[in-house]
Amino acid sequence: MGELILIRHGETEWSRALQHTSWTDLPLTARGEEQARSLAPLLRGRRIAATFCSPMARALRTAQLAGLSDPVVEPDMREWDYGGYEGVTTEEIHRTRPGWDLWTDGVAPGPAEHPGESAAQVAERADRVLKAVDAALAEAADGEDVALVAHAHFLRVLTARRLGLPGSGGALFRLDTATVSRIGTEHGRPVITAWNVLP
Repeated sequence: MGELILIRHGETEWSRALQHTSWTDLPLTARGEEQARSLAPLLRGRRIAATFCSPMARALRTAQLAGLSDPVVEPDMREWDYGGYEGVTTEEIHRTRPGWDLWTDGVAPGPAEHPGESAAQVAERADRVLKAVDAALAEAADGEDVALVAHAHFLRVLTARRLGLPGSGGALFRLDTATVSRIGTEHGRPVITAWNVLP
């Protein structure tokens, strides 16, 4: 069986400024586009049977520039809905909520169309994506991988779920922009085979 390849999108203006970005559909910066192109050599030697991608422009553009053709757009792969913290930095949140932590404290309520999510709610979406991933891996030829192009917090939650942890376990996995990580198996168990690899 192949591996699950996780790719975080390249830099945006908000990721550079450390602002929480979920539904705001920002493009990659010039540096973000360069980062995405630099991923291609890391992926070139892999046999990728299927690519699933967040519907956000920053993820789709990263997939394109990294050389991943015909990605399947998966709405469940959008970033954690930050509710009232959209566009806000952790430093700004700490001014009114000292010690606040996304993974344990959640987000402030947002507008009706983006009320915010808990780690458990993001985990439910990640579990649905993992079912699709497992189906794609089952159909793939031996040694073919499945790639996911998405966002830091979503991919961290998905990793936690793949490893049998609660969604909040994603707090244990740092994920930088334009990095490649891999989850494979050892003795029938999911394991991390590479993490947060920069080109």
